[in-house]
Amino acid sequence: MAHLQANTPVKALDGTVQAINGGLDSAISVNNASLEQNLPERLKMDKTASSKVSLPPAGQILTGKQEHYLKRELISQQVTYEISELASTTALQRFGAPFRSDYGEVAPVDSDLPILRYIFVHHVRNFPFLDQAREKEFWQDKLQVFLESFANKHISSSEDRLEETKRRKLSLKAQKLVELMMVSGIPTASGYEERIRFSELEIVDRGANEQGLLVNMPEGNFINGWDVNVAGVRTTSVKRTVRHHQHAEFILRVKQARTPDIYVGRRYGEFARLHKRLRIELPGKVLPPLPRKNKNSTPTSFLTVGGEDDDASSLSSVSTQGTTQDETGSLRNLVSTGHRRSTSAQSGRSPRVSGEHHRDAVTLYREDQRVSLRAFLRTVLQNEMVAGSKAMNEFLRGHPIKLNAEELGDIERRKAMDEKRIVEQKQFYEIARQRAKELDVYMERFRRDIVESNGLTKLFKEIKEKDKIQDLSMEYKKFAEWLRIEVAATIYHLFLAEDNSPELFAQAKRIHSMLPYSALKQVIRFANPALVMTGVLDLFLAQPFGTRSLAQRVFAMALNDGIKTFQKSIDSLVGKIDDPILCKKLRHFTDANEDTKNIVRNEAVVDNIDLIVAILRSEHFTPDLTPEQIGKVFNAYVAWNNAVENIDEEMKQGAQLFAYLKQLLKLYTRQRDKAMMLSVIEEPVTLQLFRDLFTIFYEPLIRVYKSANVYNSVTDFATFADDMFQVVEKAQRQDVSADPNQTVQSFIDLCARHEHNFYNFVHEVHIHDNGLFGQLMGWLEGILEFLRHGPRGGKLDMNALFQGAMDMGQINKNVAIAEVDALIKWQEARKKWHHDKTRQKMAAEGSGSTGVEVAPGSASFRSSDFGLNESDLQDLQYEDSGSEDESSADENLDPITAERKRRAKKQDHLRRSAGEPQKPEITEVLKLQPSFLAMLRMVLAD
Repeated sequence: MAHLQANTPVKALDGTVQAINGGLDSAISVNNASLEQNLPERLKMDKTASSKVSLPPAGQILTGKQEHYLKRELISQQVTYEISELASTTALQRFGAPFRSDYGEVAPVDSDLPILRYIFVHHVRNFPFLDQAREKEFWQDKLQVFLESFANKHISSSEDRLEETKRRKLSLKAQKLVELMMVSGIPTASGYEERIRFSELEIVDRGANEQGLLVNMPEGNFINGWDVNVAGVRTTSVKRTVRHHQHAEFILRVKQARTPDIYVGRRYGEFARLHKRLRIELPGKVLPPLPRKNKNSTPTSFLTVGGEDDDASSLSSVSTQGTTQDETGSLRNLVSTGHRRSTSAQSGRSPRVSGEHHRDAVTLYREDQRVSLRAFLRTVLQNEMVAGSKAMNEFLRGHPIKLNAEELGDIERRKAMDEKRIVEQKQFYEIARQRAKELDVYMERFRRDIVESNGLTKLFKEIKEKDKIQDLSMEYKKFAEWLRIEVAATIYHLFLAEDNSPELFAQAKRIHSMLPYSALKQVIRFANPALVMTGVLDLFLAQPFGTRSLAQRVFAMALNDGIKTFQKSIDSLVGKIDDPILCKKLRHFTDANEDTKNIVRNEAVVDNIDLIVAILRSEHFTPDLTPEQIGKVFNAYVAWNNAVENIDEEMKQGAQLFAYLKQLLKLYTRQRDKAMMLSVIEEPVTLQLFRDLFTIFYEPLIRVYKSANVYNSVTDFATFADDMFQVVEKAQRQDVSADPNQTVQSFIDLCARHEHNFYNFVHEVHIHDNGLFGQLMGWLEGILEFLRHGPRGGKLDMNALFQGAMDMGQINKNVAIAEVDALIKWQEARKKWHHDKTRQKMAAEGSGSTGVEVAPGSASFRSSDFGLNESDLQDLQYEDSGSEDESSADENLDPITAERKRRAKKQDHLRRSAGEPQKPEITEVLKLQPSFLAMLRMVLAD
C-alpha cells in the first residue's frame, strides 16, 4: 500500500468512486471504517463476524448484518405468534379467502396472520389437486368446520402431560421451517444484507456413504461412551447329557474412556437374551431386529498361508474351532463391510472333499455373523438410553476373558481384513467419483438449466417429447449417465458396504422371492382400482338411515376400548388415594374450560409449585379442602420432592399419595383426549372431508396409472431385481483383492441395462398425465421463485422502518442498535460454540474430516441454487440439535421413577448445553413489531 497517495480513488460497493482525503497515515487511521466498507465483496465475506469495525453504507442507518438480524428477529417473533395462533378456533377466519369470517371478507393487507396466509394462498391452495377444490363446499363447509371443531376440543398439550407431544414437536419443526423460508425468501431493500460467515470453519456434513466408512472401522469408533468391536470368533465345548457340543463364541473388544480394553465372549443366544432384556428394561423402545443366525464362514486369499506367519498360526482361526482347513466346504466366504464374499451363494458348486485344500486361502469362521452382530451392537448403542442401560452394561462388561495366542492371531487377521475392506471401499468411491468428475462440465450446464427460470418444466417437457434417453439433449443425456453412477454407488452401499449389508441383502432377496409378480401384474392390468376403492369407501362410509357408518363404528370401538382401559386404571388409583374430594377436584380441572385451566397453570408457574398443588388449593374447583387434607397433601408434596431427589424407600412411601395424584391427573387427561377424539370421529363433517380428500388426490392418480399401462413396469422391476441380486452375489464371491474397476463397472452396467425401462415408465406416465406433471413442476418452481427472488409485493426496507420509528419517538436509536448488535454477537458466539462442539464430538467419535469419502456427484447442487442460504440452514440445524425424543417407555414407569428420569434428562440437557451462549433480552427492538407487521402485510399482500 506504499504507493497509495492522497485523493487516491477507491471504488465503493455501490459502484461510485470516492477519494481518500489526507495523507496515507491519516487515511488509514481515520478512515479505517470506510476502507472496510469499500472492500470488494469477496474480501468482505472472508472477514469473520468478529470484526467490530463496521459502519452503515452511505444513506443507510443499519449495516448489512444489522439489517439481516433485525429482519430475522422480527420475522421469528411473527412466525412464533402465527404458529401458536393455529390452535385458536378463530385462526382460519383471520386468514381471509377462501375461509369465511364473522367479520366479513378479510383483505390481505388486514390479515392477522400474513405469513401463513401467504404460504396458504401461494403454496397450499394452488397445489395440483387442491386447486380444483371448491371454495364453499370444501374449504369452508368441510375443512374449516373440521379444524375449528378440533380446536374446540382442546386436546391436551405438552404442559399437561409433562412430556413433548407429537403435535408440539411438529409445531416447533413447522415454526423453524417457515422462519427459514421467510428469512431466506424475503430480501431487504438496501441490497447490503449480510450474514455472519466463518470461511475458515467447515463442518463436515457426512453423507450415508462416508458414514459407513467411519462406523465400520474396527476400533476408535466411540458411540455414547462405548467403543465396541466384535473382534474375533472362537469355539467352546459344552456338555449336554452325554456328548460335548461345540458352539461359536464371539469375542467382543470393549473400551470406555480412560479404561483399558477388555475382552468378553458371547454366544449368539446371549445376543438374543440381550435383545429380550432391553425390551423388558426399556418397554416401548424401538430396537433394531437381531440378525438371523448365520453359520457360514469365509475363505480369503488376502490372508495367505506361508507368508510372515507359519502354517500353524495362519490356520489358528480354523484350528481354534477344533477342525482342520480341509473342512472349508462347510465354511463360508468372508462378508466384509466392502464386499460380502460368499461361496455358499454359488448354487451348483459342490462342497470340497477332504484334502481339497488351497494353500493360499485362510478361512475365517462365522465372519458373516461377526460383522452383522457388530452392526447390530453399534446400531443399538446409538440410543443413549440403551447405551446406559443395565442390560447393555452387563452384556459388555460381565465376565471378561483372557485370550490365548491363537485367538489373538484370529483377531489380528480379522482386523487386517476390516482395514483392507475399508481401503477397498475408498477405492470404489474414488473410481466412481473420478467417473462422475468426467461429467462435471455437463453437470454444471445441467445445474444451470435446472436453476434458471422454469428449469424443471423444461426437463420434464423434454422427457415427455423424447421416446428414448438417446434422443435427449446432451446435458440431459450426461445427467442420465451421472445418475447411473449415483444409483450404482447406492446399490453398492446398501448391499455390500455396511456391516448389516448381508442381513439387508438376505431380507430383500427373501421378499423378492415371495412376491407373485405375474399375478400382481394381471390384477393391476384388469382390475379397476378407482372403482374398487370407491366401493370400499362406500362400504365403510355409508350411513344407512342416518346411523353411524362402519368406519365410525370401527374407530369408536377402538377409542372406547381405550377409554374403558383408562377407567379401570382410574378406579384402581381412586381406591388407593381413598379421598373422593381430591379425586373430584382433579376431575373438575380436567373438564374445566381452557381459560380456567390457563389461570391455574399460570398460578403454578408464578408460585413455582407443582400443578397438582395449584389445582387442589384453587378456589375454581369445589369443594374446598379441609385443613387436614391440606396438611396431608403438603406433606405428600414435600416427601415427593425428597423421594425424587434422593433414593430413599422410607421417603418413597410417604410420597406415594402425591405420586398417585399425578398419575390420576395424567389418566384423566388422556381419557378426556380419547373422548374428544371420539366426538370428532362421530361428527358428519369428518366423513365428508375424508371422502372429498380421497376424490381430490386418489382419482386423478388412478386415471394416470390406468392410461399409462403401469402394469408393464411390474415385470421390468422383477427383471431388474433378479439382475441386481446376481450382480451383488457375484461381487460377494470376488476376493477382497479383486480389481475395484471391474466392481464399479459391473454395477454401472447393471443400471445401464435397465435404465431404458425406468425412462419408459416416466415417459409413459408423463404423456398420459393430463397436465398433472406440468402443474406439479409449476408448483415447485413457484416455491423456488419465492426463495430466489422474494415475493412480488416488494422488499422489506429495514432502514425506513428504523428511521420511521426514530422519527415518531417509538424507539431509542442507541438502545435499539445495541440490542441488534447483541443479537449479532450472540449469533456469532452460538455458531462458534456449535462448531467447537461438533469438532469435539467428531474427534471423540474418531470421525474427523480426514479420509472422508463424498458420494460421487453429490456436490453438483448447492442450497444457494434453490434460494436457501447455507448460513440459515446451519442455524436451523442448531435449533434442532436441542430437541430430543421423549421415550414412550416412561409411561410404564411409576411416577417417582418417571419424574426422576425427566429431571435427569433436563439436567443432562443442561450439562450438554453448558457454555452455550444465551440469547440476550431485547425490549426496544420489539417496539418495531407493529410497524414491521404493517410493512410485512404490504410485501406479502399479492
